[in-house]
Amino acid sequence: MANSRDNLPCVSVILAVRNETEFIETAVCSLVDQFAQDFELEILVIDGMSADGTRERAARIAEAYPWIKLLDNPGKTAPAAFNIGLHAAKGEYVCILGAHAFYPREYISVCLSELLAHDAVGCSGKVITQPAQNTLQARLAAWTLGHRFASSSHSVRTQPEGYVDTVPFPLMCKKDLLKAGGYDESLVRNQDNDMNQRLRKMGYHLFLTAKTQCFYFSRPDIKTLLTHAWRTGFWNAITLSKKTASMSLRHFVPFLFASTLLLLAVCVLRGLFISAVATRLAAIALGTLISVHWGMGLLAAIEVGLREHAYEALLLPPVIFLFHIAYGTGTLAGFGLMLTRLIRHRFSNLLTIGKEFVLNR
Repeated sequence: MANSRDNLPCVSVILAVRNETEFIETAVCSLVDQFAQDFELEILVIDGMSADGTRERAARIAEAYPWIKLLDNPGKTAPAAFNIGLHAAKGEYVCILGAHAFYPREYISVCLSELLAHDAVGCSGKVITQPAQNTLQARLAAWTLGHRFASSSHSVRTQPEGYVDTVPFPLMCKKDLLKAGGYDESLVRNQDNDMNQRLRKMGYHLFLTAKTQCFYFSRPDIKTLLTHAWRTGFWNAITLSKKTASMSLRHFVPFLFASTLLLLAVCVLRGLFISAVATRLAAIALGTLISVHWGMGLLAAIEVGLREHAYEALLLPPVIFLFHIAYGTGTLAGFGLMLTRLIRHRFSNLLTIGKEFVLNR
C-alpha cells in the first residue's frame, strides 16, 4: 500500500545565511518544528561562506534531520542564495526566509493554505519586530523599525492584511519564480522588491495574512541600526537606476527630508543667500521642520511606551530622527555615486572624441 504522504505537496525552505551564528539555531530549530501534516518539508540552508561558526552550527543540526541540506553560496549575497535554492529545491513551493527570525509552528502551513485560498503566487504572515538582545539600545532599534512613522505605513513590518505589493518571508510557487527569471543578483538589496514587481507585472497576486506571524530580530544597537539604514538608503538609489518600477515614493521620503534639512542648513550659513531675510526664513523653516519631526517622533514614542509599558520609549524621537537622516544621506550618497559615474563616462567619451579628432586632422 502506498504511503499516505506520497501525494502531499512539498515545501522547500530556502534559508539564506551569512555570519548568523547568534540566530541560526533559533531559526533552523523553529523550521524543524513546523506543523507539516499537509505537506512534505525540505530545508535548504544556503551559507554565504560564513566565517563565524554559522555553518558548523547548522551542520550539527542537519546531522539529526535528513531533510536539512547545507549548500554553499560563493556569491555571498542574498539573491545568489535564493537562486541556488530555487534550482536545488525539490518542492513545488518554496519559502524565501531569513535567519534573523523565529517562525511559529503553524507559519508555513497557514501561508500555504492562505496562498491557495486567495489564488496568490506568494503569501506571508505579518512581521513582528523583536529586540535582538535584552538591552535598551536593542529595544529602541526594534521599536524604531517596527513603527509606521519610522518605517512607513506600507513597510513590510507595518502593512495590513490583504493583497500587497511585497511580502516578507513568503511562501511562493517555485515555477513562477523561475518563470520570472529568478532573482537579480546585481541587486545586493531590494531583490525582493524587484521580484515582487515582476510577478505583479505578470498578473500574479501577493497576499499578506494576519492569521500567522513571524518574529524578526532587529539590529542589536543604535550604531548598527543606523548603518543598516544608510546601506538601505544607498541601495534604494542604485535600485532606482537599475529597476525603477520596483521602487516607490515612500522609499525616498527620508532622502527628501535629509536633503531639505541640508539645503536649509546651508542657507542658514549664508552659503546660498546674501539676504539676511532669506537667511532668517531658512532658519525658521529648518527649526520648524526639525520640531515637527521630533513632535511626531514623540507621539510615536508615547504610543510605543503605552503599548510596551516602557518609559524608555520616550528616547525614540532622536533615534527615529537619526534613522531617517542616515537613511536619507545613504540615498544621497547613492545618487552622488551614480552622478559621478555618469560624469566620468561622459568625460571619457569626450576624451575619446577629442583624441579621434586630433588623430584624424
